[in-house]
Amino acid sequence: MKFLRTFRGRLVVILAFLLVLTLTVQFYLNYTAQAANEHLRELEGEALVAGFTLGVNSLTSSDRLRDIAVSENQTFFDERVANRIRDIIVIDNDWRVSDSYGEEYLPIPGDDGEIAYRKLEDLNGLPLLLNASRLGEDAKKFPNADRTQVDASLDDQAHAIPIETSVGRWYVMVILKADKQAIAWRAARPLVYTLLILILSTVTTIGLVWHFAAPITNMSEAARRISAGDLRVRVPDDHRQDEMGRLAAQFNEMTAELERKRDIEAKLAEAEKSAVVGRLASAIAHEIRNPLNYINLTLDHLRRKVAPDDIDKKPLFEKLTSQLKDEVARINSLVSDFLRYARPSKVDFQPVDLRAVIVDSLRLIEAHPNADDIKIELSCEPTLPKVSGNVDLLGSIFNNLFINAAQAMEPLGGTVYISSFPDASCITTEITDTGVGIAGEDLDKVFEPYFSTKETGSGLGLAIVKKIVDDHRGSIEVSSKLGQGTKFILKLPLSTRSPG
Repeated sequence: MKFLRTFRGRLVVILAFLLVLTLTVQFYLNYTAQAANEHLRELEGEALVAGFTLGVNSLTSSDRLRDIAVSENQTFFDERVANRIRDIIVIDNDWRVSDSYGEEYLPIPGDDGEIAYRKLEDLNGLPLLLNASRLGEDAKKFPNADRTQVDASLDDQAHAIPIETSVGRWYVMVILKADKQAIAWRAARPLVYTLLILILSTVTTIGLVWHFAAPITNMSEAARRISAGDLRVRVPDDHRQDEMGRLAAQFNEMTAELERKRDIEAKLAEAEKSAVVGRLASAIAHEIRNPLNYINLTLDHLRRKVAPDDIDKKPLFEKLTSQLKDEVARINSLVSDFLRYARPSKVDFQPVDLRAVIVDSLRLIEAHPNADDIKIELSCEPTLPKVSGNVDLLGSIFNNLFINAAQAMEPLGGTVYISSFPDASCITTEITDTGVGIAGEDLDKVFEPYFSTKETGSGLGLAIVKKIVDDHRGSIEVSSKLGQGTKFILKLPLSTRSPG
């Protein structure tokens, strides 16, 4: 049974089937042809017997052949036989046609009452006389005894028998009609059946080749896509039980293994890069923050101890030192973001009230310089299920998203729509602003580190958001259109334990 599931087994079965079918059809054709020939010979024999009997009866009767054929006393000359007989010619001892079943060769009455008989040698259009050699010297009197003297295109047959009478030897010649349609069908039938078998074989072969070649085409297309870097492609023929099915299954296993290997290598490379960046970040942060702390302390000292006594110069001094402190704070904030992104995060998962985190983060928008022009619409159930996460890290997610939304609507303001709703396994939060939007070619880059569409941005805000979401085993998506705004869709898994 295993062999029959293989392509070779199926091919052998199909070829054996076609061979048996061909032999069966050939046997059937030979059998039916033999039966048809026997039936034809039987019918010809009956027609000859009926014709000769009718001709002999006409010798002892004053009636014409046609009248005898339709008389009530005869039972041998039925319609089936009559359809096979073209003519019956009675030839007297002077080689004249004394009677004929047809009208063509009948004696013709003359004007003087004498009957004009047709000579046998003058008859035209007679078919070949079969077995003429048995007539001996008399055969020479028959114009149709010589094959070269008759029309070769005629398929009719002529048979003649001698009859000894008291006035000499007479002949009865029976001419049988050939059923040209039956002859043509008998000649064409083997060709028709052979053509049908050939068509069946061709269709079967085409189907077999198509069935066998389709997986090869699929694998060729899959190999092309794999060479282009798409390791997610799979060949859809791995369910087959033949060699191609096993090859497709092995091909899919190989592709899946390559995909897993690539993912593992990517994760290892990312982990290695993160480790290197983390160590570098810590070193850089230490080297930068020490001077920053010194500068910040020095500025505080200058403002307390070295402030000018001149009232006119004092405002300028305060302004400059304040600006320096703001820049130091900004640099310190950038260093903190860099550290937050570069260091491996350790999340202490606890049940968290997501609505409380969202409401707390919304205070950043309220403190924004453009807050009076920003409208907030919050749609969130008071009793949302808790999510699994870290309050501070989740707050960082919404802080970044809300700050980005507020900055995207500067200076004219707009509306921020926030909605949260639960499903079976997570809480989905949608944050939509009516700001300037993001260009389509930039959407795939917004979560990459150090990518920013703002001149003053560090490019780490959304990268940190993505990292925190991944650490929480959640997902985040973004959609945007220029001039219409941006939507972030955040999904966080539900908590499976109670707080504490």
